[in-house]
Amino acid sequence: MPKVVVVYLSTSGNTKAMADAIVEGAISRNVDAISMNFHEAKIEDLKSADAIAVGSSTFHYKILPPMEKFIESLSKLNAKDKVGAAFGSYGWSGEAPGLIAEKMRAIGMKVIDPVLRVQYAPAEKDLEECKRLGKDLANKLKKA
Repeated sequence: MPKVVVVYLSTSGNTKAMADAIVEGAISRNVDAISMNFHEAKIEDLKSADAIAVGSSTFHYKILPPMEKFIESLSKLNAKDKVGAAFGSYGWSGEAPGLIAEKMRAIGMKVIDPVLRVQYAPAEKDLEECKRLGKDLANKLKKA
């Protein structure tokens, strides 16, 4: 069964809520999916994943520094050719998801567009978009 791993760094719980909704969407398409805080992410989970979604809130117009290092570590994983997705919440500027997608593409991942950005706490319509992203990831894996 295809596997989706959603890794997030959430400062206020908003990006975590998005991650959980992405997992819910993927599971609804009969794909194995799990979300985890990046502190809990294990290399074995990432190696065995067919798709990796990465989420971070935006801080001073950038990805949170620990998440940036985490994404760079994906290149050591040989994440090339894995399906990727980027998402995150923000208060003011919201650059992190786009920057995550750029870094994922740079290591050869096939990133789903558009990236998913939500300002502040995700509303029900935002969580539905997150579920759609999970479904899109699952569908892309099933076609591969």
